[in-house]
Amino acid sequence: MPAIWNKVLLTGSVSALALLGVTPAVAQEQAAQEAGDGEIVVTALRRDSTLQDTPAAITAFNAESIENAGIDKAADFIGLTSNVQLIETQNAGNAFVIIRGITQNRNSEPSVAVVVDGVQQVNAAQFSQELFDIEQIEILKGPQGGLYGRNAIGGAIIINTKQPSDEFEGRVFAGIDNGFGYTLRAGISGPISDTLKFRLSGSYRDTEGYIPNTFLGEDADPLEDISLRGKLLWTPTDQLSVDLRASMSLLRTQALYYNIVADVNDTSLPVRVNNAGQNDRDIYNVSAKIDYKADWGSITSVTSYDTLSEILTGDAFNFLPIRESLFFAIFGFDLNQSQFLDVEAISQDLRIQSNDDNAFTWSLGGYFIDTNRYISTGNMVDTGQGVFPVFRTPSTDPRNPQATFLADAQNNFAWAIYANIGYEFSDSFRVDASLRYDKDRRRNRTLTPTAFIPVVPGFPTGRTGEVRRETFDEWQPKVTLTYKPAENVTIYGGYSRGFRSGGFNQTGVGAVAAGTGVVGVADIYEAEVADTFELGVKTNLFDRMLTLNASAYTTKSENGYFFVFLAANSTQNLGNVPEVRLQGFEIDGTLRPARGWDINFGLGVTYSEIKEFPDPTVIGNEAPFISRYTVNLGTQYETNLGDSDLKGRIRVDYNRTGKTWFDVPNSTVRRPVDLVNARLTLDGGAWSLTGFADNLFNEKYNAEFSPGGFVFKARPRVYGIEALYKF
Repeated sequence: MPAIWNKVLLTGSVSALALLGVTPAVAQEQAAQEAGDGEIVVTALRRDSTLQDTPAAITAFNAESIENAGIDKAADFIGLTSNVQLIETQNAGNAFVIIRGITQNRNSEPSVAVVVDGVQQVNAAQFSQELFDIEQIEILKGPQGGLYGRNAIGGAIIINTKQPSDEFEGRVFAGIDNGFGYTLRAGISGPISDTLKFRLSGSYRDTEGYIPNTFLGEDADPLEDISLRGKLLWTPTDQLSVDLRASMSLLRTQALYYNIVADVNDTSLPVRVNNAGQNDRDIYNVSAKIDYKADWGSITSVTSYDTLSEILTGDAFNFLPIRESLFFAIFGFDLNQSQFLDVEAISQDLRIQSNDDNAFTWSLGGYFIDTNRYISTGNMVDTGQGVFPVFRTPSTDPRNPQATFLADAQNNFAWAIYANIGYEFSDSFRVDASLRYDKDRRRNRTLTPTAFIPVVPGFPTGRTGEVRRETFDEWQPKVTLTYKPAENVTIYGGYSRGFRSGGFNQTGVGAVAAGTGVVGVADIYEAEVADTFELGVKTNLFDRMLTLNASAYTTKSENGYFFVFLAANSTQNLGNVPEVRLQGFEIDGTLRPARGWDINFGLGVTYSEIKEFPDPTVIGNEAPFISRYTVNLGTQYETNLGDSDLKGRIRVDYNRTGKTWFDVPNSTVRRPVDLVNARLTLDGGAWSLTGFADNLFNEKYNAEFSPGGFVFKARPRVYGIEALYKF
């Protein structure tokens, strides 16, 4: 077909989409040819396949698109993905991922399985780390219980860092921004011997902050982060490889700089906490991945040891200077607070699987994780001399005497067995089926001293040393049918179940909730199960000038989480919504109207409805933390500058997040949020220089609203310059 007719038909297709109300948006679903030739190969379904042939709603970013888009934190790639949201609030460890309405909240298990280099993250507080030296990111939407089981109720995020290289190479990155902040990153890689290779990389970020605290005369969100990663890859034979990895992340920032308002859209109040506080988070990981390949298939073992420790201190309700605070007006004194989390976990995954190139494929395996978790929270009397961290025992410091204190030690031993089979009946029809059984045995020991156990007349309370035990388990099937009527069209559909374990609120909160009229909150929150039916289609049209994908789904969620803050004892608690119905769709694509010019678009819509709840007045409401829709639109243009190898590249990304409800009563709804990011790059091949602006038009909005009127300010405009050199 002549090129002119391709373009005419292409224009007509885009016009038809516009008439159907499909707003173009950059979901960055990179079905684009990698390095100009082959498509991106993804591994999210536990086997290698090209992105457009994979029967699932997947957004993928390769190393080139990660660099071009300036992706160096989780918010960057989530902001480019339809029907996925990230809510950052309170402290570094609280970053909530919402995929297709499956939500996450404080102290909950994650809503997605996050797998970094084959190792699943064990704690939600690990998610918001610096992203550097990354090879590929894949976001898989919809329950993936049969494939990943633990916490894959909303989907899976697969992050692969760069592998050790066969030849010596390196890179150095430096950036400055208006914080005033600066970032330094570096990495080197190469062979040590014929069978041993290494890779070392690190990142350092420092900023004074972006959100003013007008009372203290300084920014509320300064940040210092040091992250390091090292790898050794040993391949003694063609069949055997041993991949040893170690990483650390040390973060120093501040937290708890809330405002209290009635309307989530109210951004008029400045931050005015009188305690700057602290938020220190230390994360360490070591892991070993062993692969053995044979003619019939492979055996993979992944062993991981993780620790995470986070302390945060700051003002308490209602987050105003002492003499302006509500508690001072009532009782003559104000409060501040301290929260401490300490987690240690060891996990093991063993998988045996056939080769991918057989008509019949199979895999089976087992998984376990043993987690020890300590958490304490408490309020202290604010005497105006600062706020001091409280770890495992109540404060005895006269400058900051303890007012309330809760502490629990938790042990969780979870194990799973799983199996997957697939059969390719023909070049055009394939069936895949998975089944996984997860069992979580949880134990909670109350460490709150007797003097601090909450007492609510007429309601039972816990006691020091009390041990509570619960077990949560679930079978998780997944079935997918794939049909390819043509080489450039993939149609898929199926059913999947996701599971997320329940757990413990801190001892005694059920009594406090009941005594204050809060429903749906107890000392134990139940496990969540989500059943999803999905239908999708993927296409490459007009000689790959247009990639167009669509999917639709319906999900029944039982015992989804919602958040309640109990001011009476300053605790953060999870309750359950017995049933929520989620329905929606996504349309994503990439248009390449000319060489070097890409236009990416995406629309994601999610309708949520509470079907069951102890308070009948909220039935029919929107479920909390879910946005009605996301719109993404972006363009990138790259061209040679003159006769040299120098290239110029301009990129603009637009993201719109629709109306968002944050609580079960739907007491307030945030208006749509519109964000624009822009990048301008000179690329000399071995070097590049980039000017960037995130939130270009300085959109002012609150990132979160919590029951009680807590709002957390989102970051304003950030702009700066970056330089990269590769050798």
